[in-house]
Amino acid sequence: MPPWLLYGANGYTGELIAREAVRRGMKPLLAGRSKQKIEKLAAELGCPSAVFDLEDHTALVGALSNVAAVLHCAGPFSATARSMMQGCLATHVHYFDITGEIPVFELAHSVHEKARRSGILMCPGVGFDVVPTDCLALALKQALPDATHLALGFDSRSGLSKGTAKTTVEMATDGAKVRRDGTIVSVPLASQTRRIDFGNGERLAVGIPWGDVSTAYYTTGIPNIEVFTASTPKAIAQMRRTNLFRGVLRTRFVQWLAKYSIDRRLQPPNQAQRDSNPSFVWGEARNAAGKTVAARVVTANGYALTIASSLGIISRVLETQPAPGFITPGLLMGADFVTSLPGSSQIRLDA
Repeated sequence: MPPWLLYGANGYTGELIAREAVRRGMKPLLAGRSKQKIEKLAAELGCPSAVFDLEDHTALVGALSNVAAVLHCAGPFSATARSMMQGCLATHVHYFDITGEIPVFELAHSVHEKARRSGILMCPGVGFDVVPTDCLALALKQALPDATHLALGFDSRSGLSKGTAKTTVEMATDGAKVRRDGTIVSVPLASQTRRIDFGNGERLAVGIPWGDVSTAYYTTGIPNIEVFTASTPKAIAQMRRTNLFRGVLRTRFVQWLAKYSIDRRLQPPNQAQRDSNPSFVWGEARNAAGKTVAARVVTANGYALTIASSLGIISRVLETQPAPGFITPGLLMGADFVTSLPGSSQIRLDA
């Protein structure tokens, strides 16, 4: 298999992916900004390493010159994805990441023609954000080809890594997002609620600005899209109060304070927590006549799925070299890809 680079290998998710890659016989180039952490991990795993900041374009291009693909795991991706994408376009290197951030998907879509001319794939969201929901979206489109509305969602209780928590803090300042008649629009946090059976009994759910608001449109062409996650009345009330202070939350000091608190206090999930908390993923498509089709799949914990899905996609692309340009995980791998991942059930469709 051609060589590939894992950037952010010293982060929570990046390190999990690096260890599994080596267990599978791969030797990715482990990269990131922290010289001490990257070189220590690379020495332990027997992998090559590179230390550079994404803002150092010369160093970035130099590191990419000897690889065929990048798996970008250093978030928040709103601050890091553009530089890595530009580096990949300049060096003809396939781009993958594990983002769930809508602006990053839209950025990747906007450089489709550049990626096509460069001969590379531009495929963000190859982890839990958004592989299982994207696969369900495609399955629902196949089951109801004339669907006009799509709702997706999940119930996952394993806790957050520090990087994911920081991204959530950033996203809260922009409210929730939905797609209406093909256009992404902002709505107040917790303005969408409904009761959903994700596959583990009916639960209260709330709308969130998940990546599928972007990607599911490109996967299915369905113009109206919402994404939900399981929640509680208390959490929803807190989200609604957040709407009153969004201006304050955007200030640099408050963002710094929130992220500092995350670094000091948050303990990411350990393996026992990951192993004991599967994820329940749901989707529902509706056409203009009111006909609905629902789909459900149970998957491994979000972090375990991210490890398996990202490595599976990297391996497939480097072995098959598909047509270049922007693509979503569902279109790249097919609706059944999620069912091939360890810990996943089959997709269940209910008309």
